[in-house]
Amino acid sequence: MKVLSAEFVLSAREPAHYPPASLPEVAFAGRSNVGKSSLINTLLNRRGLARTSNTPGRTQEINFFTVNNRVAFVDLPGYGYAKVPEAIRRHWGPMIETYLRERQTLRLVVLILDVRRDPSGEDLQLIRWLQFYRLPSHIVLTKIDKMSRNQLAQRQRLIGERLGLPAAEPLLAFSAKTGAGKERLWREIKKAMALAPGDDL
Repeated sequence: MKVLSAEFVLSAREPAHYPPASLPEVAFAGRSNVGKSSLINTLLNRRGLARTSNTPGRTQEINFFTVNNRVAFVDLPGYGYAKVPEAIRRHWGPMIETYLRERQTLRLVVLILDVRRDPSGEDLQLIRWLQFYRLPSHIVLTKIDKMSRNQLAQRQRLIGERLGLPAAEPLLAFSAKTGAGKERLWREIKKAMALAPGDDL
């Protein structure tokens, strides 16, 4: 996938502040500190477009980006970090839910899990919520460079079982450090946008 342009558009908390719904959107969701921003930067071949931080809970708004003027990437606030002030945590759930439920141009939700951690109650709740509203989603396991190939295979199988997913195909494994899984994830994004495998954005 050739990324010719990738630009930050704006941050928003409410639908009234979203950018115009003119491009198909891919949203990235997950717990705090699972590597959402690093994954986005890796996909787009940009070092600091999506802001990364060692402090969980840093992203507190919905961040919109345009890619090649053909698709929008949407970085959703991470959930589940206990040290974020209670008032902010209470606002995050409704903010994310409103975006997912109401955004008509949403084509895919990429749910990101840290391969080293078992799915949390919030992860399972989001998956059930996406299924209930029939929103297309794809699960990605990040930080795979921190374990061996055998450990990765075990974790893919275990997490798939915890999520109740069929064991036929292993969950997509991704590393922002090595770029592993990058092309496969782009293929899933193109598929969600109804593009043929050979088509480019």
